[in-house]
Amino acid sequence: MEFFTENATNASIVAIIVSLVGLAFAWQQRTWVLAQDAGNERMNFISAAVQRGAQAFLRREYRAVGILVVLVTVVLLILSQIEGSGMSAWTALAFISGALASGTAGYIGMYIAVRANVRTTQAASKSLNQGLRVAFASGTVMGTMVVTLALLGVGILFILFTNQLDDATTAASALAGFGFGGTSIAIFARVGGGIFTKAADVGADLVGKTEAGIPEDDPRNPATIADNVGDNVGDVAGMGSYLFESYASSIIAALTL
Repeated sequence: MEFFTENATNASIVAIIVSLVGLAFAWQQRTWVLAQDAGNERMNFISAAVQRGAQAFLRREYRAVGILVVLVTVVLLILSQIEGSGMSAWTALAFISGALASGTAGYIGMYIAVRANVRTTQAASKSLNQGLRVAFASGTVMGTMVVTLALLGVGILFILFTNQLDDATTAASALAGFGFGGTSIAIFARVGGGIFTKAADVGADLVGKTEAGIPEDDPRNPATIADNVGDNVGDVAGMGSYLFESYASSIIAALTL
């Protein structure tokens, strides 16, 4: 067991170092994307509306999910006092950490997406290659953050738990809370964003095209802006949290085995 614990700790240290390199790479990609040409005043006006909507929606959604996280944390702490429940205070700590990391991954993905959209449009007006480079770089930011935050969280928590708990098996068991925390954010972010964007899409079609005679995806239709907001919070922020949860849970499952 000591041999396993020592090697697992070494692997965790390597994971933390790799995660820090990944964070630096994500920051470099983010800086490069934001340095690109954002287009004309009209493009920026529409982009700003989508940014404000996405940030407002995500703030409201995270406030609601935050209440759930607090309630579940209290339940986990209560269960940790019951003998034989399999829960501990460390599980609650892992749960909170997973929820924060999952929410951060989703928020950063949305943050860069709503700013990269207009820059991708401007770059694509010059050449397909330039548009692809901007779009790919912006996607790389969220992809890298999902992996690095999961590795960083699992690595730090595993080292902490193995130093505080009796053995590595118990430590790996407590880590399950990290994946559970990620799941709690992913469910609401993915489903909530999807429902929002679909409602806006239907509203844009019914009111804009049918009643007002405004062409589809015309920015004069407020529901079109809401539809674009929904695409960002559901397909970007929600998907970021969802991928984080899947990736982190896979690592924890392997550790537990």
